[in-house]
Formats: sequence, C-alpha cells, structure tokens
Amino acid sequence: MEKYIVIFTFVGAIAALLFAALTAAKVLKFPEGTDKMKKISASIKKGAKAYLKRQYTVVAVFFAVMFVILCVMAATGSLTWFVPFAFLTGGVFSALSGFIGMTIATSSNARTANACIEGLNKGLRVAFGAGSVMGFTVVGLGLLDISIWYTLLRYVFKLDAGAITSAMLTFGMGASSMALFARVGGGTFTKAADVGADLVGKVEAGIPEDDPRNPAVIADNVGDNVGDVAGMGADLYESYVGSIISACALGVAAFNGFNAMALPMIMAAIGILCSLIGTFFVRTKENASQKQLLGSLSRGTNFAAIAIAVISLPLVNICLAGKINDFSKVGYYFAILAGLLAGVLIGRATEYYTSDSYKPTRKLAGKSETGSATIIIGGLGLGMLSTALPIVIVAACILVAYFAPNGFKISSANINDGLYGIALAAVGMLSTLGITLATDAYGPVADNAGGIAEMAGLDEKVRTRTDALDSLGNTTAATGKGFAIGSAALTALALMASYINKVEEIAAKAGKEVETVFNLMNPKVLIGLFIGACLPFVFAALTMESVGKAAQSVVKEVRRQFKEIKGIMEGETDPDYATCVDLCTKASLREMVLPTIIAVVVPIVVGLILGYQSVVGLLAGATASGFLIAIFMSNSGGAWDNAKKYIEAGNFGGKGSDNHKAAVVGDTVGDPFKDTSGPAINILIKLLSMVSIVFAAIVVNFSLL
Repeated sequence: MEKYIVIFTFVGAIAALLFAALTAAKVLKFPEGTDKMKKISASIKKGAKAYLKRQYTVVAVFFAVMFVILCVMAATGSLTWFVPFAFLTGGVFSALSGFIGMTIATSSNARTANACIEGLNKGLRVAFGAGSVMGFTVVGLGLLDISIWYTLLRYVFKLDAGAITSAMLTFGMGASSMALFARVGGGTFTKAADVGADLVGKVEAGIPEDDPRNPAVIADNVGDNVGDVAGMGADLYESYVGSIISACALGVAAFNGFNAMALPMIMAAIGILCSLIGTFFVRTKENASQKQLLGSLSRGTNFAAIAIAVISLPLVNICLAGKINDFSKVGYYFAILAGLLAGVLIGRATEYYTSDSYKPTRKLAGKSETGSATIIIGGLGLGMLSTALPIVIVAACILVAYFAPNGFKISSANINDGLYGIALAAVGMLSTLGITLATDAYGPVADNAGGIAEMAGLDEKVRTRTDALDSLGNTTAATGKGFAIGSAALTALALMASYINKVEEIAAKAGKEVETVFNLMNPKVLIGLFIGACLPFVFAALTMESVGKAAQSVVKEVRRQFKEIKGIMEGETDPDYATCVDLCTKASLREMVLPTIIAVVVPIVVGLILGYQSVVGLLAGATASGFLIAIFMSNSGGAWDNAKKYIEAGNFGGKGSDNHKAAVVGDTVGDPFKDTSGPAINILIKLLSMVSIVFAAIVVNFSLL
C-alpha cells in the first residue's frame, strides 16, 4: 500500500507542474497591448531578473559555507552524508519556485492591463491564471522534492524511518534559509521603492500613484515581483514542505512505521488535485463589487477545502488503520478537519480586519480626517486587536488536534499521538495551498497591471478595473499570510517536539540520560524562553530598519531628480529609473544577510552556552511571540493599505485630499509591516527549530561532557 501512495504523490506533483505549464502557455497567448505597454513591462522584467541574479549570487555563498559545515559534521559521524545534499536541494527548489513565479508574473502584467480594456472578468482570469502558475509550481516542486528524497532513502538506500526524516528535515532547513533571504531581501527592495515613490510622488509632488514622472515607479513595480512574488513563492514553498516534513517526523514517533509518514504526502497530492479543480470555479461578472470579486475567488478555495475534507477520511483509514472501513484511527481525521477549519477561520478573521468592505478598515480610513498620527495610532490598535481571534482559533485547533487521536480522553492522552495530530492539522491547513496561493499571487500581477495602465495612459476605466483587482489582492494577500502564519505556529510546535525526540535519540546513542520534562521553573528553560520571545522583536526591528534606510536613499534620489533634471514634471524628459532600481538592489542585498545569520547562529550559541534545555525554551518563546507579532504586523499593514484605497475610491475626500495624504503616510508605515517584517517572522520561527534539530548532536554532546 505504501508504494502505491508514494507513486500517487509523484502523480500529484507532476499534475501540478503540468497544470502550471499549460496555464502559463494559455496566459502567454494573451496580447501584451501597445508598444508602450510592452516597453514598460520589459523594463520591469529586466530589473526583476537582474535583482534575482545578484541575490542568488549572494545566497550561494551562504549555502556553500553551510554545505561545508554540514559535510564536516557528516565526516565526524554527527550526520549522514545525505544531509548536506538535502540542504542544497531544499534551497534550490525554494529559489526555483520564486523564480518561476516571478517570470510568469512579469510576463503577465501588461497582458492583465490589456485584458482589463475588454472587461473585469477577463482581467481577473489573466491575473488569476498567472497566480495559478505560481501556486501550482510551489506545491508541485515541493511535493516532487519530498517524493524524490523519500523514494531514494526508502527504496534505494533502504534507510530506517528515523534516518529518512533526519535528511528530509535538513532540506526543510535549506528551504527555510532560502525563503528568509528571499522574503527579507525582496521585501526590503519592494517596500523601499514603494515608500520612496509614495512619500515624494504622492505626498510632496502631488502626482498620482504609478505616474511615469516618478523616478521610483519602475523600482516600485520591480519590487512587487521580487518581494511579493519571488519572495512569497520561496516563503510558501518552505511553509508547505515544512508542514509535511514535520508530520512525517512525528508520524515515525507515533507509529514507528512508514504508512504514518506517507499520509501527509498523499494528503498533499490529493490537495493538489482538489485545488486544480477549484481553479475552474473562479470567474466574475462585469462591474462586480469587491465582495463579489472575493466571492468568486472563495468559490474555488471553498470547493478545494470541502473536497479534501471529504477525501481525508478514507485516506486516514487506509494509511493508519489498514482498511478503508476501519474507523479506529478516525481521531486523526478530526485533527485534519481542525486544521482545515482553522485555516478558513483565520482567513475570514484576516479578511474582516483588512478588507475595506468591513467596519474596521472603513473606520480606520475615517481617522485620516484628523491627520497622519491618528491613522497610524488606529492602525496599530487594529493590528494588536486582530491577534486575539487567531490565537483563540489556533488554541482550539491545537486542543482538538492533540486530544482527538486519543478519543478526547484527556487523562490518558498519548503525547506522540497528540503531536502527530497537531502536525496533521498543519498539513490540513496547507493542503489546498495550490489554489490559496493562486488567489494570493495574482495580487502583485494586478498591482503591476495598474501601474502599466497609468504609465501607458490607458483609459480611466482600465485603471478602475485594475484597482478593483489590486484592492482585492491586498485582502487575499493578507489572508494568505494568515494561513502561512497559522500553519507556522502549528508546524513550529511539531518541530519543537521533533527536537526533543532528537535530543533523546542522541543521548541514547551516547549511553546517557537526559531530562525530557522541561519545567518553566528551570532557570535554563526560563532564560531560553525570554531569549526566544525577544528574537522576533529584534528580527522585526532589523528588517524595519533595513526598509527605513533603503527608503531614505530612494527618497533623496527622487527629490534630487525632481530638482536637477529639467522637464520631468512637464513630461518632457524621462526620469532616471535605473538609478532607483540599483539603489534598492544594493540596499536589499546588504540588509538581508544579518537577520538570516541571526536565525541560524542564535539557537546553536544558546545551546552551547546554556544547554539543550534552553533551546526548548527558546523555540517556545519565539513561536508564541513570533505568531502574535506576525499577525499584528500583517493585519495592520493590510488595513492601512486598504484604508488608503478606500479613500482613493472617493470616500473621505478622495484622491489628492489631506485625508488621502494622511492615509498614504499610514500606508508607507504599513508597507514593511505587511510585506517585509511580518511574513518573514513565520519563516524565522520554523528555521530556528530546523537549525536546532540539525545541529542537535553538537549541542547535546557538548551538554553531556
């Protein structure tokens, strides 16, 4: 049975990649529009590819150093020789996901703008098609990577289940490392350009968004692709494979068999097929409201979620009980349902707090009537308040997922069964990532399309349509971040359990006993808890500072060009777009290194100085505070952005009013919140766990000396 399951995971992965290729071919058949539209699109594509080339060059140095370190550990017997190579493949596949997504996005922006000339539905289909390529490339490559390694280690090298999960966790570390570079670097680029363009263009010069007279406008559009597409692709690739790998690892602990490892893989494959069918439900009518647009996307995601919920029951029975009609392990099915439902509810909560169709964001827009300070205060308060509901949802999900496998018998709950249930809940939450990510990734394409429509001087109704798609994209992006952050909390909890299991395994091999009850009154655990809780704050501060410094250089450059280059404001002379692109590139590459190094080094240093017990505290503290900060920053940023768009739609004075300028300031504060610091934190908390597991042998052996 297990062999057939593994074969089907390959089928699911190939189906996803084939669908992505066919969809890409279909999207590329649409015309790009006028020569001017083609020229603008080509400039954006050129800048995005140049940035990624330089980013990957810097990242390659980090991966080379880590590869050597892992090889040394393998030579000393701390790791198997598969681990260094697994680490590389995780990074390569993660980078490839982002690169493919960015390539199709930069090829679809002008096509979306041109499609919006004919109608809103056609524009949605082109932009959503581009997003679908991104979504199914991520899940296809992720499942392919997992399937290849599982097959090689299980059937070619015939390793035991524990050795297989050790190697697979390492390619998860590679994927997380690449994702952190991509998110921080791309996020710094896009938000530095966005903030610079808005503050000088909209607020100081009083020109519209995406006006071709703004020297930072091309950099802003390039940033949408390297941050919101390439960075997001690498991020969600890491989230997807991380949830599956952690479930595989805990399946070994709970069942000590291969079927428990195969269940998350077959669920992912079925989720791909359900998501694929769901894409055909996404369409809308002309002049649709944002609620109607959101409803058209929700039809696809809801179908996929319902389908995987129905199919998961026989999968659990077959994999864990051995028969399709044996319901003895039905508790694990309830754990999967808890994850699916939690993902949907977190998405709805995020939508409520960030969409301008609802009271919180409209109320936030009203605060612009008293200036920038009040809209910033209001956005901060909204983001903080928005953390309460996701915490309750995740807490309820953890309770159900932990106790359901034990028949809800709290007094006799088996810890390994419960932790495997939590890991399956994370897999359930991300099982429909193909279509969820498609609804997320289409947003930057629509944003670029709006910029091209403005710069190419298209009819105002075209910009109105692209703005409608873009505004919806802000909400779906925030919803996507909510999914990623929620799954990160569950996955990090599962990985923490894997770390404890790894500590016990290493100590047993050394013939030593270790303390596996981690009491908060133990000063080592408590110190680790405080250090871990502090880490997301330090990380967020570093990334916010990075955006601030990069944005300053862009603001100064835009001001210089307005002052020194004659004829820009009259439209007689083209600005120097390339200089702004180069400034953002240099700043983002420089600033992305330190946060990633901190994520890798801190758990190792804490473990060597304070011991393995402190590492457990560190992981717990980072997970708890990181989840809250990520939700807070993501929702504040999304609400500020949509409050600005609500005003631009003609409310509270409309474009060019003092209220609009106040909202633009709020949006510039929210930009690094929602697109740099917030989403990167969910990668941070998982990378800390994976680094701790990979380097556990060094920490534990040093502690036992």
